[in-house]
Amino acid sequence: MEEKEFDTINVIPLVDIMLVLLTIVLTTATFIVQGTLSVDLPKASQTQPLNLRSYQIIIKQNGDFFFEGRKVQFSELEEIIKNINRDSQIAILADKSAQVQSLIKVLDLLKQCDFKKTYIRTELIK
Repeated sequence: MEEKEFDTINVIPLVDIMLVLLTIVLTTATFIVQGTLSVDLPKASQTQPLNLRSYQIIIKQNGDFFFEGRKVQFSELEEIIKNINRDSQIAILADKSAQVQSLIKVLDLLKQCDFKKTYIRTELIK
């Protein structure tokens, strides 16, 4: 039995595979790209700067409180919170092994002081 020599290569399966790969790449690339919209903002002759800030309260596993990276007692934290602008944003980062009572104390304090923009930071489960 004689073997036949190949004079040409069939490229149709190769083209099919390349088109599928190209489709996958283009589809996933649209989810990865995060573009920004350009907006031409209007001009104003008078401006008033907003003195709003974001603050961070950390509750460690052993019950220690930190405000903006500085260790404080709860009584100090109360005084600091009372002197902050009520429109400021407060992020609470509590260790997952921390006592719930420590978190509740901070939340009660923020509610007493009428803070509306507070949130508890978490990690996304993958």
